[in-house]
Amino acid sequence: MCGVFGVWGHPEAANLTYLGLHALQHRGQESAGIASTDRERLYAHRVMGLVQAGFSSRELGELKGDAAIGHVRYSTAGTSHLKNAQPLAVDYASGSIALGHNGNLTNHDALRAELEAAGSIFQSGTDTETIIHLFARSKMAGVEDRLVDALRKVEGAYSLLLLSERKMIAVRDPMGIRPLVLGKMRRGDREVALVASEPTSFDLIGGEMVRDVRPGEVLVFDDEGMRSFFPFEQKTRAMCLFEYVYFARPDANLEGASVYEVRKELGRRLAEEHPLPAGADDGIVVPVPDSGVPAAIGFAEASGLSFQMGLIRSHYVGRTFIEPQDSIRHFGVRLKLNPNRAVLQNKRVIVVDDSVVRGTTSRKIVKMIRDAGAKEVHVRVSSPPTKWPCFYGIATPTREELIASSQSTAEITAYLEADSVGYLSLGALTGACDTVQGVPSRQSKYCHACFSGEYPVPIPSAPAHRLRLVG
Repeated sequence: MCGVFGVWGHPEAANLTYLGLHALQHRGQESAGIASTDRERLYAHRVMGLVQAGFSSRELGELKGDAAIGHVRYSTAGTSHLKNAQPLAVDYASGSIALGHNGNLTNHDALRAELEAAGSIFQSGTDTETIIHLFARSKMAGVEDRLVDALRKVEGAYSLLLLSERKMIAVRDPMGIRPLVLGKMRRGDREVALVASEPTSFDLIGGEMVRDVRPGEVLVFDDEGMRSFFPFEQKTRAMCLFEYVYFARPDANLEGASVYEVRKELGRRLAEEHPLPAGADDGIVVPVPDSGVPAAIGFAEASGLSFQMGLIRSHYVGRTFIEPQDSIRHFGVRLKLNPNRAVLQNKRVIVVDDSVVRGTTSRKIVKMIRDAGAKEVHVRVSSPPTKWPCFYGIATPTREELIASSQSTAEITAYLEADSVGYLSLGALTGACDTVQGVPSRQSKYCHACFSGEYPVPIPSAPAHRLRLVG
């Protein structure tokens, strides 16, 4: 999962992009990068780690021009290396481009093999570089025509930004699997164009959301303004449901729906589908922070129970930490979460989480809550069982590693050592999204492959879990 951000028409484009990426940091903490243009040449800087640590005022000052794109990355497979950081910036026969991509190309392995057989030399392990090679080999003349020509050959999920010396281009795949939004801000009497993975990044810089970029839409920004066109074959929408469940910030608005309100509605429906066991009506509702908080609020409201912060999250955990040589039970989980004993002691606890993937973390959380003195621990999950891996840009394990792919709810309950486990149904999840959007229920407009195994884009028969790095 990654995040992209772009600015067109502001003299502090690189600084604004830096701030925009900071607001998108939750979408990727592995590496970050910014590319800019002064209309004559491109400038680029990429770093490993967080945005704030990787960009100084000196480095931002060297990113000249009034247009810039940025990227934060979280890889789903393979090595973590600077060569895979984005935006990827290259020279080609007619100039230079930089490309940042959120998503995953399902036919990447076949395309890469074909390109390598034809003489292409790859410098990174990302599927994003495949788009660049296709772009460079295109016989089309203009930058946008070359990009469209390249994208007609790829399959899968992509929300991307391309920057050339004199253009910025935003594209969302024909199914709209990954989010992409258009925004604007004022600078004097001029309007500055903004594009990002989520609209919350606009708030930080004083911008505002205009609308979602539509599935299959291409937006071109240049000296003539902005133009929009739809060059791809129209397909059924398939917005990723996991954006609402977990990935997007709760203060985001995607496809007309407040993510926060969707998550609260998930909690309400979860309380309806899996009410408290008999005798637990004096329980407390405890979220697994932070993504489980809105659903827990909805669950508490619907069930009439008290919402309590029984787990306290540390906000200062980095990606690396020196673990003591002497074994400490549940050390990794305790780095992030600590039980609030005063809240949990002698209580029946309903712990609400957004998902259960392998189950190992959930098992440790249940154990911590019990060790803190809880009488009972009931697990409620505000999404359906995750049974299938994602091939569109989310780092889910192979199917064999997903606990719900091979175990029943009763078996999962026993493994977690919980008193009960309840998952939200797929119909309730899609219904909650539709309710908040205010549209009729149409399950087909979402991608729910990780829950149902119904993939909107065919998956190659080659070892699918060996997909390469994603954008």
